[in-house]
Amino acid sequence: VSTQSTGKHPMSAQDMSTDEPYVWALDREADDEDGGHSYDFDVIVIGGGSGGVAHAKELGKNGARVAMFDFVAPTVHGTKWGVGGTCVNVGCIPKKLMHHASVCGEKIEDSEAFGWKGVSEKTHDWCEMVNNVQAHVKSINSGYRRIDLPKHNVTYINEMAAFVDPHTVEGTNAKGVKKQYTARRITIAVGGRPIYPDIPGAELALTSDDIFSLKRAPGKTLVIGASYVALECAGFMHGVGIDVTVMVRSILLRGFDQQMADLAGAYMQRIGVKFIRNSTPTALEKLESGKLLVKSTAHPDGEEYDTVLFAIGRRPETHKLNLGAAGFDAAAIAQHKGKLRTDAGERCLDGPPHIYAIGDIRVGQLELTPLAIAQGNRLASRLLGRSSRLVDYRHVATTVFTPLEYGFVGESEEEARARCGDENVEVWHTFFTPLEWAVPHFASSMVHEEDEQRRPENHCYMKLVCDKRDNDRVLGFHVLADNAGEITQGMSLAIKLGATKSTFDDTIGIHPTDAEQMTKLKVCKSSGESALQSTC
Repeated sequence: VSTQSTGKHPMSAQDMSTDEPYVWALDREADDEDGGHSYDFDVIVIGGGSGGVAHAKELGKNGARVAMFDFVAPTVHGTKWGVGGTCVNVGCIPKKLMHHASVCGEKIEDSEAFGWKGVSEKTHDWCEMVNNVQAHVKSINSGYRRIDLPKHNVTYINEMAAFVDPHTVEGTNAKGVKKQYTARRITIAVGGRPIYPDIPGAELALTSDDIFSLKRAPGKTLVIGASYVALECAGFMHGVGIDVTVMVRSILLRGFDQQMADLAGAYMQRIGVKFIRNSTPTALEKLESGKLLVKSTAHPDGEEYDTVLFAIGRRPETHKLNLGAAGFDAAAIAQHKGKLRTDAGERCLDGPPHIYAIGDIRVGQLELTPLAIAQGNRLASRLLGRSSRLVDYRHVATTVFTPLEYGFVGESEEEARARCGDENVEVWHTFFTPLEWAVPHFASSMVHEEDEQRRPENHCYMKLVCDKRDNDRVLGFHVLADNAGEITQGMSLAIKLGATKSTFDDTIGIHPTDAEQMTKLKVCKSSGESALQSTC
């Protein structure tokens, strides 16, 4: 993934190669004759999420005078949180914990087939889950403020920051008191927030900013959207016993490998998540009963729900920064819907050369926490003169935490075929059944019809997307299975190092595991043979 560039700076992201030196053109106008400066800070970091925290800590621990601004505006429902950004508070951390809560329920049900007794009447307490998850989140918030940031010499400023001029920001605290601060360099790391559609009553719905701290059980829930956030939230809510429906405008997981997206969605539907396809909401209305009436193109008269969750996209928080005062090109920012173009070194292309952007606000950026952290660390090292290394945006792995996790690294099948041509791409693939599923499935098959059986056979899937012209070099790895994230992290290293199909064939598997399927891929799509398995 690369950002776009006008060539204004020495190296564009499109021309990036981590093997080539990055030519710095740091602004010297801010320096005194001796190379020093008279600003309050060496660097101001605007944003206290994963990237901002990592960046500020790396700067501070190595002697820079650094301040980090962090301020969370409450949602329309009054939800707010502490330092740590989306990942810690309303993203990765609570999402994965609630996904695990869902997985626990599946394991409890599986356990009966393995001889465990007294577990058939399982119940789930939503409020207890939320309270315990939030306690963990707040411990991270506290750790940042009380220990981590002070230990790394970071000045934490709990104020909303906006530019006054290219080297000055004005902070506004919760009481409305304003104060100005100056810095030689400024890094923007404000991330984004969920968006609402422009329809009547939209504000009655929740977003992912609200769901992880919701103090009541959601009840009958409509999730609107087909993003990974939508499917993850729908998945874990269903897993803890919530009646969930997902409203989808068109395709699932736009931009992801569509075969994998369809398989993930089909499994969700198989286990009981309902889908309303080819539909969009037109209005929300709160009834006297407290329920929400959702009118849509599929149901013009409306359907009633206890909770509605929008997961239709995110908006960069850059609109709050008064970027024009810093000298940014407003038209260029508007063209990219609030995202900022940078070069390969995260320097902003449409603003002053001493201002940088990291994380989700960058044009072309994969919106992933580890990537933002890597950017923050690498940029800090370069600003400190300790390194010239850039972030390598190739082969960045990720996982969608749907009920069956979808992990991948590299290109989707569609991307590979579009870039290389159909005739130059081969896909090696297999469906498979985890060993752990075999016993629950067999026990269930004794009492249920096929479409009601637990842990169905051949619903997990793996594929390698290979370039036939380059010795079957692996362009993409995709897996749909339990613990797909754990499998995919290891595969990202193999693919980053240039693994070919023969590399996988020559690897001895760990038996019996899901991951060993990558060493046993014998069927290619072009053969037309079935990829279903009948044995382990």
